[in-house]
Amino acid sequence: MKSFSFLRLSVWFYLAIFFAYLLGPLVIMSVTAFNSPEFPRASPWECLTFEWFSALFQDERILNGIWNSILVGAGTVVLSVAMGLAGALMLTQIWPKLRATYYTIIIAPILIPGVVLGISTLVFWDRINRMLGLGVDSFLSNGLFLTIIGQSTFIASYCMLVLVARLQRYDIALTEAALDLGATHTQAFRKVLLPFMKPAIASAAVLAFLASFENYNTTTFTFGEYPTLTIELAQKVRYGITPAISALAFIIVVLTVFAALANEANIRRKELVAAARKDATVEELESGRMRLPNFFSSNWAAVGLVVLACLTVATVGTATVYSPQQCIADIREQKRLETEQRIQELRQRRAEEAARRAAEEAESGADSTGGQSKPAAGGNSSGFGGAFAPSALGGDSSTDDPDTGADAAPEQDSGSGFGGAFDPNALSGGGDDGN
Repeated sequence: MKSFSFLRLSVWFYLAIFFAYLLGPLVIMSVTAFNSPEFPRASPWECLTFEWFSALFQDERILNGIWNSILVGAGTVVLSVAMGLAGALMLTQIWPKLRATYYTIIIAPILIPGVVLGISTLVFWDRINRMLGLGVDSFLSNGLFLTIIGQSTFIASYCMLVLVARLQRYDIALTEAALDLGATHTQAFRKVLLPFMKPAIASAAVLAFLASFENYNTTTFTFGEYPTLTIELAQKVRYGITPAISALAFIIVVLTVFAALANEANIRRKELVAAARKDATVEELESGRMRLPNFFSSNWAAVGLVVLACLTVATVGTATVYSPQQCIADIREQKRLETEQRIQELRQRRAEEAARRAAEEAESGADSTGGQSKPAAGGNSSGFGGAFAPSALGGDSSTDDPDTGADAAPEQDSGSGFGGAFDPNALSGGGDDGN
């Protein structure tokens, strides 16, 4: 029993670490969207503000990038889902011995780096444009067209995998029965197969849109004059970001949670309705008086959806009446006072260091003058044996004659040690010649 409890605690601890690692950055970035510093920062907390959301909606480049991302995503969804559905139908109907080869060819774009796909898309369609003799302003050179084509080359493979998983559970006998009853192939596809594939098509469309919305590697070579949101964000990061990016991330997180709760609430609602129909009598089904369950009964997702909607409305209402200017002014005044205090402390510290250094120099000067004895007149106090004495080389220092009291002339070679080579009379020959 103890081992089982320890195992459960270990699992919960692992899940806590996993979700903290997964969702921690999103939570931190969401917090920075409501903090007043100009650089995204969660701590220290200064003032609650909503100005970064206003700055976000006033940024023309970000808004233009969002609009371009939506256009590219819509085109990518249409093209990728169509190609993915065609590939899935072909995979289920092709000769069994060729399925492995065909599957490898279809999946290959997923394994190719996005940079290679972007460059190859740009080069290929530029060559096609030149072969057709079209100008540089043709639709084949348009950034939207190239971006949609480049992204669809690998997103279609994701869509095909989703559609194949659904198509493998389809009973081909339904299509054969429709054909036997006189339906054409188009009618059998539109009225039998397509309704069965609708959930998978919706999932593939959502997957394609999200993959297109966040793509950067392929788009960076093909966007032309239509930069998407990821391109704009990457360009802004080079010159410094503001919490407006955090506000955008918070909005995306809220929309994602809202969509997830709405989808879960709808699924739970369908399950409750199906259970009610199963327990209903024939008379209730025929009369249409079946008692359906409440939308909020046993539906935690619906409750969470309502709570999230209320919090959103409350936040928007608070943002319209709340002004953080006084708080920001107080914070700035506090920072100014702290800065002045640090400057004064620094000046005082420097003055103390200067006084201490002057006292040390004064003490060292007193020690040197009071403790050092004056050297003798003819003594050697340098420690180099008189090598640097003024009379060491020239030998011109006079010596007093004790008998006459007059200065005696120095001898020719007495002091230099170089044989009179540096004597002034050595070269000129102006000395006494004895005549």
